[in-house]
Amino acid sequence: MDRLDAMRVFTAVVDAQGFTAASRTLGMTLPTTCRKVAELEAHLGTQLLNRSTRRVTVTEAGQRYYENALRILEDIGDAERQARGEYQEAKGLLTLTAPSLFGRLHVLPIVNAFMRHHEDIEVRLLFTNHMLDLPEEHIDLGIRIGSVSHGSVTATNVGTVRQIVCASPDVLANEGRPPTPQALPDRHCITFSRSGRPDPWTFRTPTGKKLSVDVNPKLVLNSAEGAVDSVLDRAGITQLYAYQAAPHVAGGTLEIILQAYEIAPVPINVVYPQGHRLPQKVKSFLDFALPRLGEDLERIHNMCA
Repeated sequence: MDRLDAMRVFTAVVDAQGFTAASRTLGMTLPTTCRKVAELEAHLGTQLLNRSTRRVTVTEAGQRYYENALRILEDIGDAERQARGEYQEAKGLLTLTAPSLFGRLHVLPIVNAFMRHHEDIEVRLLFTNHMLDLPEEHIDLGIRIGSVSHGSVTATNVGTVRQIVCASPDVLANEGRPPTPQALPDRHCITFSRSGRPDPWTFRTPTGKKLSVDVNPKLVLNSAEGAVDSVLDRAGITQLYAYQAAPHVAGGTLEIILQAYEIAPVPINVVYPQGHRLPQKVKSFLDFALPRLGEDLERIHNMCA
């Protein structure tokens, strides 16, 4: 039995809370995953996991072993990075994640420029609107829109972005500008939601109180890009982040409405796993990317002012 390999498989099962999900993450067959954990338990002479038809839970001994295994695997990874010289030189594979549209518009150009300056670094950039666990997914850095509350990451703020309501000038000229958010349920509104169940639109009254409005959308999409396209096609009104509409606002094809009711701007942070020594490739990317992201967000703010 390869104890190190079995240790990795066991921690993956605990992280995924099940054998099937862990097998998918590891790219391993389910029988192989089960066998490796069973061999590890036999070698240790103790049960690490409680198995049932519905879920997998960690025993008391399994929890202690899991915590020690994570430390050992991290130490091994650190030793390998040190041996490869990744703490002295900016080289190796850098894995990043970012929200889909923000990543394509604002992170990808920075990554492309960064690679031109650092030929010894390879980049894996994951566009997803899901909140990935950076240590579990072996991700070096992430871009997060919104507050960061997870204690396992360190966050560096690069700026903020407004949440705006906008429509085409033709729609506003023909149908008028809604005077307050409460008027939106009577208008053709367009929302986007990955679940298909749109959330209420959130505002702040002039006195600072939170205001939620159910807009009764005429069109529900699963992407912000689709909402922008529909609004440009004069289909109605939408609410989104300013970066998603900034070029169209600056070009005059979209207008921002209800500015007096906007919520406080939302923070955008670069996050990375907490408590680990940062490889030089991560430090180099932070030094390169943070000022550029800040400039981009300032430019978006000016475009939508």
